[in-house]
Amino acid sequence: MTEHSADYRRALDRAEGILGFSLAPYVDPGPSEPANAYDFTRIATEHAFNDVWPRDEHLDLRTRALVSVTITASLGILEPLRGQLRIALRNGVTKEEIVEAFIQMAVYAGVARAFDSYAVAREVFAEQGGPDTA
Repeated sequence: MTEHSADYRRALDRAEGILGFSLAPYVDPGPSEPANAYDFTRIATEHAFNDVWPRDEHLDLRTRALVSVTITASLGILEPLRGQLRIALRNGVTKEEIVEAFIQMAVYAGVARAFDSYAVAREVFAEQGGPDTA
């Protein structure tokens, strides 16, 4: 395993605080990957979690999480959407607010895309347990 730089360790620690679990097993390259795979995951992780997520002067973490849900849903990238939904719920976004984001999204990104994305949200809501409020 590659020795992590201080910046990368800080990004991984911040990611764990936002996600609630360690990101390292998902971003540390495996033995069959090329040597520069570490550079890719390190750069992307440091940028996301050292440069973007901590920016709170104009968007707080909760709002940034809801924006990320809407972006991934609009793009139709459903596995990353699953992660963004978990981040949003962990950081104070309500199920009702997520549903409202999908209602808004249906108008501008398309009903079919919103339905596909909402199917993922239903699964994540079920994982979270609690009253079925959405």
